[in-house]
Formats: sequence, C-alpha cells, structure tokens
Amino acid sequence: MTAIADRAVSRPRPLRSTGGTVAAYVSLTKPKLVELLLVTTLPAMMLAAGGWPGTGLVVATLVGGMLAAGAANTINCWYDRDIDRLMSRTRDRPIPSGVIAPRNALVFGVLLAWVSLILLGLFTTPLATALAAAAVLAYSVLYTMVLKRRTRHNTVFGGLPGAAPVLIGWAAVTGSLDWPAFVFFGIVFCWQMPHFWALASRFRFDYFRAGVPMLSVVAGPVTVGRQSVAWAWGTLGTSLLMVPATPQLGWVTGLATLGLGAWYVAESHAWLRRIKAGVPDRPMRLFSVSITYMTLLSIALVADVLV
Repeated sequence: MTAIADRAVSRPRPLRSTGGTVAAYVSLTKPKLVELLLVTTLPAMMLAAGGWPGTGLVVATLVGGMLAAGAANTINCWYDRDIDRLMSRTRDRPIPSGVIAPRNALVFGVLLAWVSLILLGLFTTPLATALAAAAVLAYSVLYTMVLKRRTRHNTVFGGLPGAAPVLIGWAAVTGSLDWPAFVFFGIVFCWQMPHFWALASRFRFDYFRAGVPMLSVVAGPVTVGRQSVAWAWGTLGTSLLMVPATPQLGWVTGLATLGLGAWYVAESHAWLRRIKAGVPDRPMRLFSVSITYMTLLSIALVADVLV
C-alpha cells in the first residue's frame, strides 16, 4: 500500500491513556490466538520430558513462544492494515482505527521477534530457536505477504506455522525431534482447517469485500463443508497414532483422542448437513467446538503424562 493510500484512509487518532496505548499494542499480537497456540506447547514439552521439564525451561519456552507468535501477528496486522479497514471484524484494530501508526507497529513486531529469539536462544536449544524463527517468517512473510491474497490454499500453508509450537516445545526439551512430535504436529495442522474455515465462513462477506481468496469466498458452502469434514476425519485419524507413537501414553489419551475426535467429526458433519439443508448453518458452533477440542486434548495429554 502506498503512503498516499495510507493518508487517504487514515483517521484522527483518539487520545489514549498510557494503559490504553499498552492495551492497543498488546491487541496487535492477537492474544487470544497466541493463547490457543501455547495450549499445545506445554503438552509437547511434557511429552518430550516424560514429566515436568523444569519451571525455568517451561517459562522461557512459553514466553519466547508467546513473543514469537505475537511478533508474527503484529507484522500480519501491519501488512494487512489496508484490508483490515474493509472488514467489519477487523476495522477497529489499532492500526486501521488510527490508534497506532503503521511504522510503530512494524517496529514493535520486529522488536518482539528479536526478543523472542534471544530468549529462546539463551535458555532453550538452537533447534527450538531456529524453528521459532522459521515459524515467524513463514507466517508473517510467506503466508501474510505472499500467499494470503493469491491462493485459495492460503489456510493450508498458514497451518504449518500454526502447528509449529508443538515442534518448538519438543525441541526446547530434547534439542531434536521425534515421531510423537510429528504426530502431535499433524493433529494440530489438520485441526486448523475446519477451525478456520468455520470462522472464514462466518465472515465470508468481509473477505469477499477485501478481495482475499479464502476458500469460503472462492468455493461454495457445500465445498467448504465437505473439505472441513475431510480435515476433521484427518484430525481424528492422526490423533489415533498418538498412543502408538508415544510409549508413556495410555488409556487417558486413547479415550480422549477417540472421543474428542469423534465429536469433532460429528460436528463437522452436522455443519455440512445444515449447509445442504439450506437452514442457518451456524459455522461458529463448529469453531467453538474446535477450540474446546484442542483444549481438552491438551489437558488429556498432560494428565496422561502425570498419571
């Protein structure tokens, strides 16, 4: 976007207190999304350690991961400020609303990235640090700047950095990667497709108006529903590999992967049925179920390691 375009759509910046300004910067990091990503990091660390990996390492990894994800999200907000102004869901974000200048947001995002990598480099492992750097670049550059506005497959590519916290957590403990880490990565990767397509379907008009070729924009609702069902089945199938791939896991994880996975599949089928029936399809119901699914699965993994 050109500077002229920025000026043309800029708004007067409202006066804010110090606390309000800090809150605006925090909101650039998309804290709810960061929180969801970190939900998968701790179970991965505990699986790798076969127990509690140590408070210092846990804190350093979670804080470093939080800053890395926050950096990628902030750069995403900086780059997408033009389309954020066009979408009802995002037009009140700090940059399009004029609370934070684009340049300040970019500096903040880059600073967060450097701090996160320094923290991870000092207190975790070189592999964990490299994976975090790759995830930041993959999301903020490859996904946000290259693929998001060019291909309907953007969500699939964006799922790779979205699942990276699993690998980062495992590598922070062991300095390497193993099959359980890849299986858990696969679960999170597959899980993201129905999760995000449900959200994108709820806001399909926003993405259409912004010219972003999300699947819900370029394909019909039935196609979106069918692909969501397929990826939900992929989530279930991959999750059933968790126990065989991880010797320390037992019946707790076995029951959780089967029960939660079946629930996720059933809800995706229910969404598809509503779409085909021409009734209100309520995609946010699947979105809510997806969040509960990942939260409960992570809790089950932690509980199984501790039992």
